[in-house]
Amino acid sequence: MPTWDPSLSDAERYPLMTDAARTFLNGLREHPQAPVFNHVCGDRLDAPAVARIRAWEAGLSAEPAAWGPGEIPDWLAGFAAHCLAQVPFYRRYGDRPGGRPAAFFDLPLCDRGDLSGATWAFVPDDAPLDQIILYSTSGTTGHPLDLPWTPEGASMYLPLLRRAARLHGADLTGGPGRTAIALVCFQKRTFTLAQLSFFLDGAGHVKINLDPDAWRDPADRAAYLNALDPEIYTGDPISFEALAALPVRTRPRALISSSMALLPGLKAVLAARFGCPVIDVYSTNETGPIAAGAPDGAGHALLQNRLYVEILDADGMPCPPGARGEIVVSGGFNPMLPLLRYRTGDTATLDFGPDGRSPRLIGLEGRAPVVFADAFGRPINNIEVSQAVRPFALSQWTLRQHADRSLTLRYRGEGVDEAALRRALEDVFGSLAVLRIERASLLEKVRQYTRE
Repeated sequence: MPTWDPSLSDAERYPLMTDAARTFLNGLREHPQAPVFNHVCGDRLDAPAVARIRAWEAGLSAEPAAWGPGEIPDWLAGFAAHCLAQVPFYRRYGDRPGGRPAAFFDLPLCDRGDLSGATWAFVPDDAPLDQIILYSTSGTTGHPLDLPWTPEGASMYLPLLRRAARLHGADLTGGPGRTAIALVCFQKRTFTLAQLSFFLDGAGHVKINLDPDAWRDPADRAAYLNALDPEIYTGDPISFEALAALPVRTRPRALISSSMALLPGLKAVLAARFGCPVIDVYSTNETGPIAAGAPDGAGHALLQNRLYVEILDADGMPCPPGARGEIVVSGGFNPMLPLLRYRTGDTATLDFGPDGRSPRLIGLEGRAPVVFADAFGRPINNIEVSQAVRPFALSQWTLRQHADRSLTLRYRGEGVDEAALRRALEDVFGSLAVLRIERASLLEKVRQYTRE
């Protein structure tokens, strides 16, 4: 979560605060069934900042992402030039031998390890340092980070969530006295808070933990959410599985899932339970939301218009259209963390649509591929496993292959037909595979696929 100063008043956290908004915020915090909130922050937005974010949102639709294979969009050359001049980490790549400017595709790749070693080196010299807030993240890559953002940049998540909702015929409107978003988690420990968004005209935005221990009475979970009646729920497959089990009566406009893979089987269960679109959003802490599952089910449509995506092979060379490789991004909307050829560690193919200039991610897979082996040593890509488990309502799973080639699948999920799940995996690994299936009550942050 962003860092915060407990000495600040709500008026200082919210430059646009009104008496009515303060009353509404206090009602979110002090509702009889409210959870035990443990964090406080504000959007820090003044009127010019709100105007800039709204202008940026208008540009998302006016100038959609558009380029073809091997091309770079017009804006990227200027963005790269700014990075090479103003960002300490990139400045060393500014010139090639002979004094020639560095061409974009000649620039080296960077990754989370570079950020972990010197995050400060990615902050531009001309960035507004008095605006820095920090977002702490651990992830599953072994590189904990404090990522620099600005309040304005943090609020730009909202137009991207709204764009994802509108792709599916839903909307996010906000407004005074209304709860726009409920971010639901299901963790042993996490930050929880109630706040306002003046980009959404003072609408409420709560982050709550559905773990029963985070509440005075576990029955308060459904009562509080019924009272708030949020327009949109955001979360991940684990928290949505917990949400679906509660007697929540409200009908949100959409559920937006991120952080981990959302299987079609669980997606269908959630859509039937809540009567709304369930949208899978691909997002990273470094970039914010990148793409949203397309309504036609064919891949993920890009949400940001100034985030360039490459698909590279293991040697860092461009993959031909339709070939799977690592997602590498440049651009973004965070002025404190401009990215040039940043390796995400995730994989997909890139399709350019019928017109050859409408990029879309196909077959998105988190983290690098893992190659398993069947009983005879035949290689099996983890993508085959992902396809096999698609029909099942698993909220989280991890598959590990041991040194003797036996397999252990651990999963979270309700009402899963383990016999059918076993048959699906045996179709991939063969009937001779030694497979142990375990249902887990809790899986911490884990790598989905591993092999000894």
